[in-house]
Amino acid sequence: MPARLIDVDHEGRQLVDRYELVAEIASGGMATVFLARLSGVGGFQRMVAIKRLHPHLAGDQEFVDMFLDEARLAAGIHHPNVVSILEVGASPRGYYLVMEYIEGDTLARLLARAATSSQRVPEPIVIRVVLDMLAGLHAAHELKDETGQPTSLVHRDVSPQNLLVGVDGVCRITDFGVARAATRLAGTRVGQLKGKIAYMAPEQALGQTDLDRRADVFAAGIVLWEVLAGRRLFKSENEAATLSRVLNDPIPVLHEAAPHVDPALSEIVMKALERDRDKRYATAAEFADALERVATAVGKLAAPKELAQYVTGVL
Repeated sequence: MPARLIDVDHEGRQLVDRYELVAEIASGGMATVFLARLSGVGGFQRMVAIKRLHPHLAGDQEFVDMFLDEARLAAGIHHPNVVSILEVGASPRGYYLVMEYIEGDTLARLLARAATSSQRVPEPIVIRVVLDMLAGLHAAHELKDETGQPTSLVHRDVSPQNLLVGVDGVCRITDFGVARAATRLAGTRVGQLKGKIAYMAPEQALGQTDLDRRADVFAAGIVLWEVLAGRRLFKSENEAATLSRVLNDPIPVLHEAAPHVDPALSEIVMKALERDRDKRYATAAEFADALERVATAVGKLAAPKELAQYVTGVL
């Protein structure tokens, strides 16, 4: 969906503290994301993204805690492949996060654009995007708190919708709203699943309480399988059927489902998709190292400059 520009003539200038809202970029069940402008002395301007909690949720402490957790956790991750949190605040319009604005689009929308023209996103481009994603995930997984203790952060919502691919040739992961960490303010109710079922590791779909970074490795494997195969892996007609496929159905070998994919690349992806987490890559960095090594060997790795050219051309 294109951004909806705010009609100043009819709606008037909309401000959140010192930020002027320019357009609505996206909206979900918990918050709306706006493009906003910060103006200053001497004609200074900076474009940012503002994520504002829906006003009707401001009185729900669980949602407020989740929202503030996202700010606190993500603000501690300083990495070029993670969208930066610049500020968190509260205004008469509600709680909000200020994030760096990424000129580009989500991987989900890039895939949709390609599909409408009966094309695939080129394999080297896909692998560059996934390597960036894995680098950002590893940085998040390695996050420590102010005392130097590991936060044991798990994103829990790795999906094409949460990968922002910029015209600068860099992919960044975003949306830590349902992340799990040892130091979170908000807890998950028993029996409540957080994230998208079609991108869940089996242990996450089962609601196990001892999730670790390997759940995100599995989700990253789903993303890579889907973009290389050009179709969904577990998504079915309803959530119950999708859950059943995540937990029970044999996982198709990638190069059998998509014969154009090199068997060596397929082997890398299938290891990430082991249902037994002890057989998966132990870390996102280990997954990335294996993927980069094989992609380089088979000539399927784009440079950041090539990713930038692709995104600019698509947009």
